[in-house]
Amino acid sequence: MNTSSTHNLSLEELDKRFFFHPATSISDHLANGPKIMDHSKGVRVTDTKGSTLIDGAAGLWCVNVGHGRQEIVDAITKQAEKMAFYHSFTSISNEPAIRLAERVVGMAPDGISRVYFGNSGSDANDTNIKLVYYYNNMRGLPRKKKIISRDRAYHGSSFGSACLTGLPINHEKFDLPLPGFLHTHSVDQYREKPDGMSEEDFATHLANELETMILAEGPETCAAFIAEPLMGTGGVLVPPKGYFPKMQAVLDKYDMLMIADEVICGFGRTGQMFGSDTFEIRPDIMTMAKGLSSGYQPISASGISEKVWQVLEDTAHTMPGFGHGYTYSAHPICAAAALANLEILERENLTQNAAVQGAYLKKRLNEELGGLDYVGDIRGEGLMIGVEIVADRKTKAPIDPAAKFAGRVMKEGYNNGIICRALPHRDVIAMSPPFVITTAEVDEYVAGLAQSIRNVADECARNNLMNAA
Repeated sequence: MNTSSTHNLSLEELDKRFFFHPATSISDHLANGPKIMDHSKGVRVTDTKGSTLIDGAAGLWCVNVGHGRQEIVDAITKQAEKMAFYHSFTSISNEPAIRLAERVVGMAPDGISRVYFGNSGSDANDTNIKLVYYYNNMRGLPRKKKIISRDRAYHGSSFGSACLTGLPINHEKFDLPLPGFLHTHSVDQYREKPDGMSEEDFATHLANELETMILAEGPETCAAFIAEPLMGTGGVLVPPKGYFPKMQAVLDKYDMLMIADEVICGFGRTGQMFGSDTFEIRPDIMTMAKGLSSGYQPISASGISEKVWQVLEDTAHTMPGFGHGYTYSAHPICAAAALANLEILERENLTQNAAVQGAYLKKRLNEELGGLDYVGDIRGEGLMIGVEIVADRKTKAPIDPAAKFAGRVMKEGYNNGIICRALPHRDVIAMSPPFVITTAEVDEYVAGLAQSIRNVADECARNNLMNAA
């Protein structure tokens, strides 16, 4: 290709000309271009124009130990110098992957006994779908294949994982989901729990809905239920008290597996090592990614319970091999980065700091924003918090989507020294800063976010955009 005509273009123009961005409005990007990040340290990231921002999104829910950790960089460099790559097919292994598998099993909830490595949360959930199918085929239950997820869930955007996801933007125009993927109600206590109903009764109601769906589909066809312990992209939705034990009682009754998608929650974000610990989940399969390496290298993991593993082991003699794998599964550099990351996480007790600073962040948000008529709900656990903006606090009426309120706040945040995330369903603003954030940095972040929200609300009010949908 002749690129002589592009050598004088800016990075922004080169980006618009050649770079196809994920999860991005193509029209908006071509009109306004990218924000190019240049360097980062601790909880801050600096763009190519010199603006330094508090990274309230931790990249994409993932830079748990903070930016610029030299210990992880050194581990990556050392492993690259020793052996940059070798595959893990046909019994080939490497020391970092072995050590990491042992460490993850040691940290995981009781019952998890094996780890299968991949590259992202999406491909880990594709692996999990195939494991569910394989598991039931090897048990002689070929009809038991349907997997139940939830509305507004996010489990990835690859072909299989997008079927598990419950967000319209990941389905529309892609002809998804495929048959065999079902969605029950989310755990939106703010909008879906009837007035006067207790959390425990709401949990019972949702468990009864799950059972009704299973019976309607036929228990002999239903294989698994997948859930984020605390729903992230769908709105930072906290489950009602007793939800997972009640749901698992239904799954146990109908011989179904529990898949805990810990991609966001895992490795400390809820203030405990896993969301499964926080919300009393007994996973048969666990999805892990993001916090596994804090985003320093692409790596994911499927944690497999002894219950599932035993079926695979007992029936292994009937198959020539396990016919699934990725070139970069158990990549030695990625595994070395993850090991260094987990060492920092545990040595510095960052999970506890996530619990402490998360509680303080929620307190400060309530102090600064809780009294505003257009702030409907502030919710979350640990360093995973969401603020829902509404047209009318009393009626909970959402703002007309045409106002793009949360998206405006995200862009306005850049002018006030902070990064937050606009979620795709209604106007929910999410924050999930690195666990190394301090009390002073929380105060600075909340000030910037509050100013951004007020500025956008004033602008929308001036332009008559604060109307109900």
